[in-house]
Amino acid sequence: MSGGNLYPLGLRLAGRRVLVVGGGAVATRRVPALLDAGARVVLVSPELTPALRAYVDAGRLDWTSRRFEPSDLDDVWLVQVAVDDPAAAEAVSAAAAERRVFCVRADDRTAATAWTPAVTRHGPVTVAVSGGGDPRRSMAVRDAIRSFLGAGPGPLASGSARQGAPRGTGAGRVALVGAGPGDPELITVKGWRLLTEADVVVADRLVPGLLLDELRPDVELVDASKIPYGPARTQEEINRILVDRARAGSFVVRLKGGDPYVFGRGGEEVLACTAAGVPVTVVPGVTSSVAAPGVAGIPVTHRGVAHEFTVVSGHLPPDDPASLVDWSALARLRGTLVVLMGLKNLARITATLQVSGRPAGTPAAVVQEGTTGQQRVLRSTLGEIAAVVAGAGIRPPAVVVFGDVVTVLEHQPAE
Repeated sequence: MSGGNLYPLGLRLAGRRVLVVGGGAVATRRVPALLDAGARVVLVSPELTPALRAYVDAGRLDWTSRRFEPSDLDDVWLVQVAVDDPAAAEAVSAAAAERRVFCVRADDRTAATAWTPAVTRHGPVTVAVSGGGDPRRSMAVRDAIRSFLGAGPGPLASGSARQGAPRGTGAGRVALVGAGPGDPELITVKGWRLLTEADVVVADRLVPGLLLDELRPDVELVDASKIPYGPARTQEEINRILVDRARAGSFVVRLKGGDPYVFGRGGEEVLACTAAGVPVTVVPGVTSSVAAPGVAGIPVTHRGVAHEFTVVSGHLPPDDPASLVDWSALARLRGTLVVLMGLKNLARITATLQVSGRPAGTPAAVVQEGTTGQQRVLRSTLGEIAAVVAGAGIRPPAVVVFGDVVTVLEHQPAE
């Protein structure tokens, strides 16, 4: 694309088909913003990253497992080419030009008919910046605007300076950053600042996708998604990537959903970095164990109702020898019980709690994808919640809450 200035335009994609060609790291970064815009995303690629496969499993996008064919552009309003094969990308953009469909190309901006700007979001305000083809300029201006809007950490002098520096030229280090429970605005100020400075980002499936959309184009994104009971990159491999990239001089951000230390295996990653002599920083995050119930109207503590709350992992059934949870002791507590990663074993968990003395009528709730636009909340009782969840098709990630706090706000008088 040459000649003339760009014509700025906002696309209303809700309900309209958008084609994404490619299933790698670039597509992983671009798809969340399209979904957030309400687009009907159709993805064509022989393979997908675990993060993209999670969207498919959740029914949020359609996937065709093969290479691109021109007929894929039928009834499409926009196409995003996210492959690193120039010949394949050119074939897609040529077919799009024949059909007069705007085409964004990750491999060659000059050959594209549309560019994706640097974007920042602050509540209802969305700001898009085009830097005339210079992504570093776009990002620097975007970050300054974000700071002005109050969504960022103030003037990002250090981040902007780093954006102009070649990757891998400094002393390597690692930061473990908690990305929060799902809403991209719930990352901490420090966490977001470090994300803007990163050379490499190693991200889990539970990381808010819109945060990845704001990364600099030259950032290496490593998808370390661990889909429950599905394909996974081993923890040892993740540790190796963190250490190797840092030793090569890169600043590596390990971006983790929620808080790095709340069932996030952050401790193992800190130990691996420390053993390798790599400096490591930990930035706490908002944990879903408190945030998801909170946005659903369930305070984990409440005066006169619950003076304690316990957070446990339910990824192993109560009778599994490897489980470290004393379910019998939990059943005797009077406070709030929050279970993470417990959907698969929910029926066995609730049965064990009842056998151990927790009343079947104890209020219970499940919050799926808390703090996001896909949030769902189901309320029931300890004795019935497993059947209710199974019938409703609730899927991970979800937080389960047991205790009188589940209903305490339902009885508060309206102000």
